[in-house]
Amino acid sequence: MTPTRLMLRLYFGELMLGPGKADLLAGIAEEGSISAAGRRMGMSYKRAWMLVEAMNAGFAEPLVESARGGTKGGGAALTEAGQQVLAAYRTLEAKLREAGADELATIGALVRSDMSDGK
Repeated sequence: MTPTRLMLRLYFGELMLGPGKADLLAGIAEEGSISAAGRRMGMSYKRAWMLVEAMNAGFAEPLVESARGGTKGGGAALTEAGQQVLAAYRTLEAKLREAGADELATIGALVRSDMSDGK
């Protein structure tokens, strides 16, 4: 039986923040590169950049700072705002999993067995 997954999507008007963008932010923080974070997720360089640009445009302050490549190489890092957004998103995910554990179990128990094994 496949474990139940909880996927949080937050909508702020036209701006959406969900698991993919959160994972991309985490990857940038860990890899120091937008392209490396995208590759790690199986995402094209163009798609990763488009998501970063959308987040940077949608928040009051950019979430990601980047430097172009060159002799010293490029790179990317989360800004303070990016770190705050990612930390708050992960905390909210954890709170929802914990607070909603009983409800998730109730719903999961009502799912057909052939649907919960990944088929």
